Amino acid sequence: MAKKFDYTPAPGRVVIKPLEEEQNVTPGGLVIPDSAKERPVLGEVVAVGEGRLLDNGERAPVFVKPGMKVLYSKYAGTEFKIGGDEYLICRDDDIMAWRE
Repeated sequence: MAKKFDYTPAPGRVVIKPLEEEQNVTPGGLVIPDSAKERPVLGEVVAVGEGRLLDNGERAPVFVKPGMKVLYSKYAGTEFKIGGDEYLICRDDDIMAWRE
């Protein structure tokens, strides 16, 4: 599990630590340079905001919690760094699947 994250995301937002794929070589043996790698879409949730506020005044349920592995939309959110660690903050509805 990722280390403690000291910030609380805004309602409807989730902070994810992207998990890099370790494979730098294609099945055919071609080496993929770091500049050509695609952005990862698998990560670990490190912080979750409250559910977003719905039009009727209620809060939407939050389905993920810190420590869960998630698949998220390829172009979701905003990347940022804190203390040398890379993170992504995105809307909770950018998460497409999860597992505990």
